[in-house]
Amino acid sequence: MADLLRFCAVGSVDDGKSTLIGRLLHDTKQLFDDQVEAMAEASKRRGYGSVELAFATDGLRAEREQGITIDVAYRYAQTPRRKFIIADCPGHEQYTRNMATGASTAQAAIVVVDSAKGLREQTRRHLCIASLMGVRRVIVCVNKMDLIDWSREVFDQVTNEMKSLADKLGVEEFHSLPISALSGQGVVEPAHDAPWYNGPTFLELIETIPASSVDMGNGEFRLAVQWILRNPDGTRGYAGMLSGGPIRTGEAVVIQPSGRQSKIVSVYNFDGPLDVAWPGSSVTLAIEGDIDISRGDMIVPATSNLSSVQELTLTVCWFSDRPLTSKSRFAVKHTTRRTPAIVSKILGTIDVNNLELQEADEICANEIGRIEIQVSTPLAADDYMSNRTTGSLVIVDPHSNATLGAAMVERSREFVS
Repeated sequence: MADLLRFCAVGSVDDGKSTLIGRLLHDTKQLFDDQVEAMAEASKRRGYGSVELAFATDGLRAEREQGITIDVAYRYAQTPRRKFIIADCPGHEQYTRNMATGASTAQAAIVVVDSAKGLREQTRRHLCIASLMGVRRVIVCVNKMDLIDWSREVFDQVTNEMKSLADKLGVEEFHSLPISALSGQGVVEPAHDAPWYNGPTFLELIETIPASSVDMGNGEFRLAVQWILRNPDGTRGYAGMLSGGPIRTGEAVVIQPSGRQSKIVSVYNFDGPLDVAWPGSSVTLAIEGDIDISRGDMIVPATSNLSSVQELTLTVCWFSDRPLTSKSRFAVKHTTRRTPAIVSKILGTIDVNNLELQEADEICANEIGRIEIQVSTPLAADDYMSNRTTGSLVIVDPHSNATLGAAMVERSREFVS
């Protein structure tokens, strides 16, 4: 059975991300006739000379009027070799928060660069955010090569700049190829105007790049209690989504943050009892003994070194127009728990051009920085590179519930200070 690859298309505004995805869907016969007809009609209505392939993902009226992607568009595709879930992310700086959402579940990032404009700051920011989100495989599509007469010199320059940035970010697998999303060269069919390029097409790359698990578990299971079920016999079940690793009946567990120990009596889901449950599945646990367990508590192996803490060092992508400063107060949502928090220290902001940590008193909208916070309720948080689920937080306004930022619990690899 064909495996599944989740990838996100990122890059600066107008570099051709939506057109690339539209071309891929069109040339691999993923679009129905009525979809193509609707795209052709919309293109004609808006004065385009041909079918605007970007409309395959840019479905919002405002997107088509402005010619930009605003929200993340998810599309499903399948070839004989693989299935795909594609996140077409907005490139405009104003919608960086939406891009971060698209990258948060991706296994690979497709970075689209306009060859005529070169590598821009927003493209660097996107790759930096994707890296912070745990993406370790990158395909750079140097687009609009037809506008520069398929210059190998320009292609090499963009590739070298991107490779240098990717190396600093710890990218494990890097590919670069010349394409023209508008004409289709290099996407599904080879780029016949670039005889100097003998590598794979875009389709061939995404069909063969390894699809590592999105749940980057370290082998230890984590179950954040989302719901407590009261059974007819008076016993309780603790329901939630499993991450990190498999869980089996009979395993010894510890409940965080209380530290109480117990043993799993049974694991079950809607279909009935399970001998083993795997990361990504929603399950209910029955445990031994009468232990006070609440929503937001974390059930982990008894052998785990994970402990609950009230002080955290975070890498944060800040989205609010109101700057983040020392002593800023907000709420953080960690798995199924929400708790008040305060910034104890701003450690600095990260320069997306050289990845150096710079001294700063505040973190402004669309900046990436490092902070230390204190939370009211202890959190059982892994570092993000060990577990995306338990290593991430959402920062919200306690009054309006608006999302202010996304944060990753500090990992071992430091930025240059």
